[in-house]
Amino acid sequence: MIYSQFATFYDQLFDNDLYPRWVNYLQKYVQPGANVLDLACGTGRLLVLLGQAGYTVTGVDLSSEMLALANQHAEAADLEIPLFQLNMLALDGLGEFDAVTCFDDSLCYLSDLDEVTQSFQQVAQHLVTGGQFCFDVITPYQTDVKYPGYMYNYQDEEQAFMWTTYAGEWPHSVEHDLTFFLYQADLDAYQSYSETHYERTYELEAYQQALQAAGFTNVTVRADFGEQPVTEQTTRWFFHGVKA
Repeated sequence: MIYSQFATFYDQLFDNDLYPRWVNYLQKYVQPGANVLDLACGTGRLLVLLGQAGYTVTGVDLSSEMLALANQHAEAADLEIPLFQLNMLALDGLGEFDAVTCFDDSLCYLSDLDEVTQSFQQVAQHLVTGGQFCFDVITPYQTDVKYPGYMYNYQDEEQAFMWTTYAGEWPHSVEHDLTFFLYQADLDAYQSYSETHYERTYELEAYQQALQAAGFTNVTVRADFGEQPVTEQTTRWFFHGVKA
């Protein structure tokens, strides 16, 4: 399962400066006080910021390890946040929301465009009429040009991290090889954890057609957390749509 071993590492190494930018993006469309569902909420740091900004938030993630950390962060912030272990393809049991978010290219972990469309349909089923859907995905420029051959290494006294990305099997897809090394004092040695993550994206028109098929209108697409227009070198698209 994605992040089954890496929840704590992910939480420590993720660039926390991105979370306020997602909050700012949502605030362009959704007023504080709204009831917001965050899909693929991970360790809950965005949920906490949204709650502190005045939103009523609920989190969904596939990973129980991620949700455990999300609960810890919510408690540390003195917030009560409902958390559910669910697949974004089947959100049964949830009510309706004023807005749904799905950031950090989480939709790119779905296996194909049919699943992306299914996830859009699930979102529509859990939005009130006129509800807002905000999400981001990486672009074909990111998968085809920027990512292949990418490497990132990190090391401190207790842990090390190696990230290498390769072109994937499918068009506009990549494979991320992730390895963490955690120092074990009792062994005086490092223990390693490795996983491969697969991401896939599609042409802009494919996302727009899938959103339309799911019942979304007034779809806008921007770059740089909604602050810039889309260009051929855009690496991440930011979408906003309204449930008809």
